[in-house]
Amino acid sequence: MSLVLVEVKDRHTLLKFIKFPFNLYKNCPSYVPPLIDFELSSLTPKNPAFEISQVKLLLALKEGVIVGRIAGIILDAEKEDKNLVRFGWIDFIDDNKVSTALIQGIIDWAKPFGITGIHGPLGFTDFDFEGTLIEGFDELATQATIYNFPYYASHFESLGFSKACDWLEGRGEVPKELPKRMVRGTSLIKTRFKLEAKKIKSKSQIKTYSKGIFQTLNSSFTNLYGFYTLTDKQIDYYVDAYLGFVRKEFVTIIVNEKDEVVACAITLPSISKALQKAKGKLYPFGFIHLLQAFWKNNTLDMLLIGVNPNYQKLGASQLIFVELLSNFIKKKVGTVNTAIMLEDNHNVINLWNEFRGNVTTVIRRRCFIKSI
Repeated sequence: MSLVLVEVKDRHTLLKFIKFPFNLYKNCPSYVPPLIDFELSSLTPKNPAFEISQVKLLLALKEGVIVGRIAGIILDAEKEDKNLVRFGWIDFIDDNKVSTALIQGIIDWAKPFGITGIHGPLGFTDFDFEGTLIEGFDELATQATIYNFPYYASHFESLGFSKACDWLEGRGEVPKELPKRMVRGTSLIKTRFKLEAKKIKSKSQIKTYSKGIFQTLNSSFTNLYGFYTLTDKQIDYYVDAYLGFVRKEFVTIIVNEKDEVVACAITLPSISKALQKAKGKLYPFGFIHLLQAFWKNNTLDMLLIGVNPNYQKLGASQLIFVELLSNFIKKKVGTVNTAIMLEDNHNVINLWNEFRGNVTTVIRRRCFIKSI
């Protein structure tokens, strides 16, 4: 059978690109489809990342039937820094010819730009889907994480890719109470370093701190794999994308004596099952499933958490963690899915180790890399 690559150049083809995984995983209980409108925003110039990158979207067709997809992303900063191209939004049937053609298509596109290596799956930023799932295939994906079939990793390895980094995701029960040692420690931290946990009373109050939240994330993510500082336009974009759809009781903000954000965390009720019911569409009934999950749910997804590096050694990491879990206990949250964490991010992982007995599941995702 003939295999061809087709570039996505219009909305009609982009919708096919977005919907391909819906068919690939239609009988998979662990797959969570994204909202089509959100994907349309992410993969078009509505996303300000297009101003600081080159993008190529490809579909693989066999006898006219879509059998794979891939996005190639050359970030201006990453090209200058490491001469790397990213691949993301990659899905394919279990056929090595298809995965090979997709990767080679991005390599052929990227080489004239002087690119010498390729890595992924990655998006434009850490707020996009990233990492190939390599452990935890029976677990329901969250609204912010990739699900893929087990054969993906072996395809990448057969193409000469090796491990660049791994991310871990913990899942488990919220403890009935916090360790007294941690609580005593946070009291001393607040007093000594003049830090305060803001009592969020309204969404408008969250908006007041929105720039500070993303500036904190900018600074705290600086040394993470593949992260590059967000532009002001990107911050505005993510403020609208994330902070317009939160519950105030699940936003935690730590400020210093100048009322500057030094640590923050955003958590959302799990909408994974609602997204499965919605099948990518808000209308006519998808929004009903999402609203029900949003307000009647005792399972939470930790979406974003960050601590200003200048305050990490001053105990702000422990403080944000204790404030977050204290709030979960008050709100009678049953289970929590952590955000993905780099396996060598010991500051965060050590905090979770305080609750080793409560973390019942660990999921692993991998970024692959190779020279070209």
